[in-house]
Amino acid sequence: MKKLLSLLLAGMLCLTLLVSASAENQAEPANEITVADIQKYGNLVLSVSGTELLAQGFTYGDIVTVTVNGQAYEMPVGSNFADVDQGSMICRVVVKEDPQEDYVILAINMGDLATTAGIATKETTEEAPGFVWHYNEGVQEPAVVTIEMKEQGGYYDQWTIRQLVRSEKREDYPALTDEEFANFRMIRTGKIASGKLYRSSSPVNPEIGRNTYADAAAQAAGVKTFINLADNEEAMRLYEGFGQTYYSEQKIIALNLGVDFSADSFKEGLADGLRFMTTNEAPYLVHCTEGKDRAGFVSALLECLMGADAEEVVTDYMITYYNYYGVEPGTEQYDIIARSNILKSLATAFGLETLEGADLQKSAEAYLQGIGLTQEEITAVQNALGE
Repeated sequence: MKKLLSLLLAGMLCLTLLVSASAENQAEPANEITVADIQKYGNLVLSVSGTELLAQGFTYGDIVTVTVNGQAYEMPVGSNFADVDQGSMICRVVVKEDPQEDYVILAINMGDLATTAGIATKETTEEAPGFVWHYNEGVQEPAVVTIEMKEQGGYYDQWTIRQLVRSEKREDYPALTDEEFANFRMIRTGKIASGKLYRSSSPVNPEIGRNTYADAAAQAAGVKTFINLADNEEAMRLYEGFGQTYYSEQKIIALNLGVDFSADSFKEGLADGLRFMTTNEAPYLVHCTEGKDRAGFVSALLECLMGADAEEVVTDYMITYYNYYGVEPGTEQYDIIARSNILKSLATAFGLETLEGADLQKSAEAYLQGIGLTQEEITAVQNALGE
């Protein structure tokens, strides 16, 4: 989700953005701005560039009050979604020389701001790109959004700790194997049998430059069944070179899941994916685009189901942050990422304040029952992954 999507939908909602800051910050109000797009996961892409917005006097680490569709939200100004906890809002400002990569997005990390703010409703489709947004009745066009300074520099320390830098070039990771560069690995926690379950970045989506490495790793591991969390069937098959991949010759379910783990559509799709897994042959591979968030959550859920403890889950999850960003165990950054991402996501999914002292296997079983799996189906998942 790094690149600004082009203006794809004619007649879409125009949102006027009025930006102002406190007298102390001396920021001048921006010109009227419209939302250029609503992305697949409900992020509001503004027509103003990141460079232009920062020129108004805002900067990374500020906390701002954003009013969208009449509802006020507080959020920090950040550069990446990982600058905030999963489920938290962010005014994401990206500054690049390429105008197509210089943008501002209002978003919820692993959530759906367009739905949360009551602006639009997403319909999933069989046709690429797999979705279309319908604007809700009664939404003002243009609906007014305002951004005002709440606390200058109020989030700066957290923003500094969370800064992550990633490259899409293989040569920039000389210390990693090809499999590690692709974020490909076997999951071997709890009672998951060796060679049964893998996770990786997408073996077919070229967006982050790792697809050919992930496909080769899957072939070497003999993966037979793929759980694609990110794409629908048409979008998946439209990737360049899809028909020449090892991936294309195996069993695949394309689930087209969003990034809001609490959404009914995510839960229903995940249930379908797990049923598909139990009716097809191992080894299995779970992936999204980066193999980080959706694949990270699903992998952690399966690890809990198979008896892994919280430490094992975190250790596997955080390998991704080493593979992409070089985040080392034992650092403050490592601990913050773990707490604000997978530990928080699992606790929320399981209805717990904390995972400490919890029976994670029972919690995972209860979660799967809650998304529609029968006890027989849950047992089938466990049997598929066990010895």
